[in-house]
Amino acid sequence: MSSMYDEFDDAKLVKKTLRGDKRAFDIIIQRHQHSLFNYIGRMINDRELALDFTQDVFLKAYASLKSYRPLFKFSTWLFRIASNSVIDYWRKKKLPVVSIDQSLAPDEDGPGIQVADDKPSVVKGLEVSELGRRLEKALDKLPTQLRELFVWRHVNGLSYEEMAEIKRMPVGTVKNRVFQAKERMRRILEETA
Repeated sequence: MSSMYDEFDDAKLVKKTLRGDKRAFDIIIQRHQHSLFNYIGRMINDRELALDFTQDVFLKAYASLKSYRPLFKFSTWLFRIASNSVIDYWRKKKLPVVSIDQSLAPDEDGPGIQVADDKPSVVKGLEVSELGRRLEKALDKLPTQLRELFVWRHVNGLSYEEMAEIKRMPVGTVKNRVFQAKERMRRILEETA
């Protein structure tokens, strides 16, 4: 089914979808569902809810395809929709907002994130598992604004320019905040070593 469509970039697939070709949007979903789910899952720490959110983001994207401008990368446009959905979720949940300049309390702890582990050996598996647990805890201690940018950069591999476009921030600000997130992660990991 998808081999004919694999050669098309996202902008062409959007055009085909707008002309009524449902298979073209299926390809878009296949291309972006993993990175989108990965981002949302790490932001809200609930696998089932992340699955629902991912589906909802694709529904919103489908309903808004006419507003997509091919001048920009489709993934950037899609992550903006996802980011806005996560922000709306946080507002509804009335999650505490933490200033990026505020120091974290050493006793703060949140629910862990599921990290895939292929466990090549028992010992290596335990080492990887322990590192994953420490990284999850450190990631949970980051303020949400920094966590989002850290996940986009180091998990989803987005460029600074893409993140700046999604968040409508200057590239320099994004670079600075990613650096702050890495430094906080380093300090948190050093404190828990």
